[in-house]
Amino acid sequence: MDTERDNGICGRTAKGSVPDTFVVFDVETPNRLNDRISAVGITVVRSGEIKEEFYSLADPEEPFDRFNTLLTGIDAGTVRGAPAFPQLWPRIRPYLDSGILAAHNAVFDLGVLRKCLRDHHIIWKESVPYVCTVQMGRRLLPGMSHRLNILCDHYGIELDHHQALSDSRACAQILLRYMREGADVDRFIRTFRIGD
Repeated sequence: MDTERDNGICGRTAKGSVPDTFVVFDVETPNRLNDRISAVGITVVRSGEIKEEFYSLADPEEPFDRFNTLLTGIDAGTVRGAPAFPQLWPRIRPYLDSGILAAHNAVFDLGVLRKCLRDHHIIWKESVPYVCTVQMGRRLLPGMSHRLNILCDHYGIELDHHQALSDSRACAQILLRYMREGADVDRFIRTFRIGD
């Protein structure tokens, strides 16, 4: 049994009920190594509504691949003067600590976060609870593509794809849509190992 989930740390309204707070996040990366962040978007869902948002560019202190720059519009000039991950972490950690994490293809975003924490010798948690809207979509909408832009078209959600805040907001809206359609979110909560 995951004690963090049961003692209220992750924003549960009552044991066995739908979690009250989800922290939906998205990261953009500068290159194919996927071990640094060039932008982060966070959308906080509380009591079934979007309540808070956060966005920041980040200096990955690594070169940008042309592919990633074409995808995200972010390059070395864009992040000049932006905080590096160790300076950004104190700003994003309170959000990430405030609820169950959620992302579209969550293992990717969580994996990038884990690599950043390890490479900068930042200790956070051993593991974190999360939900993935790709995994939810595969179960709830079988037979269709679960790419973020396709789901946004399906639900009429505005999206500026590969812009971190737009992606996190769209993911939050998809999560809320699944919940309103009766999805048992509790069934989709998984644990991602962060620490060694």
